[in-house]
Amino acid sequence: MRIIRSMSERTCIRDTRRVVVKIGSRTLVDDEHTLDIPRVHDLVDQMAALRHRGLEVICVSSGAVAAGLRELGTTTRPTDLPGVQAAAAIGQAALIGIYRERFRAAGIAIGQVLLTHADLRAHERHLNARNTFFRLLAAGTVPIVNENDTVAVDELRFGDNDRLSALVCALTGADGLIMLTTADGLMTSPDSNTLVPEVERVDDTIRAMAGGSDSDLGTGGMRSKVDAAAIVAQAGEWSIVANGHAPDVLRRLLDGEPLGTLFWPRAARLPGRKRWIAFFDHPRGDLVVDDGARDAIRTRGGSLLPIGVRQVRGDFERGEPVRIIDLAGTELGRGLVNHPADDIRRLLGCRSDEIVTILGRAEAVEVVHRDNLVLIDPAGPP
Repeated sequence: MRIIRSMSERTCIRDTRRVVVKIGSRTLVDDEHTLDIPRVHDLVDQMAALRHRGLEVICVSSGAVAAGLRELGTTTRPTDLPGVQAAAAIGQAALIGIYRERFRAAGIAIGQVLLTHADLRAHERHLNARNTFFRLLAAGTVPIVNENDTVAVDELRFGDNDRLSALVCALTGADGLIMLTTADGLMTSPDSNTLVPEVERVDDTIRAMAGGSDSDLGTGGMRSKVDAAAIVAQAGEWSIVANGHAPDVLRRLLDGEPLGTLFWPRAARLPGRKRWIAFFDHPRGDLVVDDGARDAIRTRGGSLLPIGVRQVRGDFERGEPVRIIDLAGTELGRGLVNHPADDIRRLLGCRSDEIVTILGRAEAVEVVHRDNLVLIDPAGPP
């Protein structure tokens, strides 16, 4: 782990043109767990000011359930899934109405985008969602994004809006992500008041500094924000966790003021196809590879060949995503396979020139071609 403490300025923010702003539930509610309308208005005014100065803004907003509880006249979050979904359905309508009216007063239109993980996992739907975002931004609107809680179930959920905001950032090629919460940023431990101003690389030590959620309205916490920051960094963009109650926080952050915790990006930005492979689809199985294959794909940028595969786990078809794991159990990357699982089992350890003989037909030489392979930073999961 290396924590940067001496950067004189946040140079990665300088040329930002498109930013995702994630607003957590606790940022939007008052002490009685009801929606804080003046707070919502203040944050809308800040986003509108960014839009008027030429930035494209995407807002990922929590708060639907809290808004629903307000409409229902209670402050207690339901414990059953239908109850949560009902509160979200009621609250999302109320919340989007507040956003629409306040942005309209600033001369800005909004578009509502409700997503489940399935919308971004299937490649065609993924591209459709991305194109919709681009069209909304081109029209000068501010997309307001939330998980579609009314229909999402466990296997279709993102998990929390921190992860959703990171995936939206990766999907749209935004330059950065700002996650607003009630904390000043990442502290050196969950019980500490010592801020970590900048992080170069997310690893287990950084994750140990974060805790879970202590809110009955929110689903995330600092740990989920750190995990979201790891995704954004892997994609090649910056992210910041900051206090949404700080005055004029969005302008100050984008002007480079050292508020909150900045997570620096990797040197290179991933292209769109590799983002989809790395972040959006669930692997169908694992390929365990030997040390020679590990070195070939990690240090020499090579493809994965049959001779380097030692074990196949799971059942998958050609073109589906898999994890690539070394003999020590470390995930090296993710990729799309050129052969189904049963054929790869028949090819274990064979030379490339033996493929036709073993399978009885002409096939791709590579198990995973390097163009369809994404290396995963060993410091953190995708």
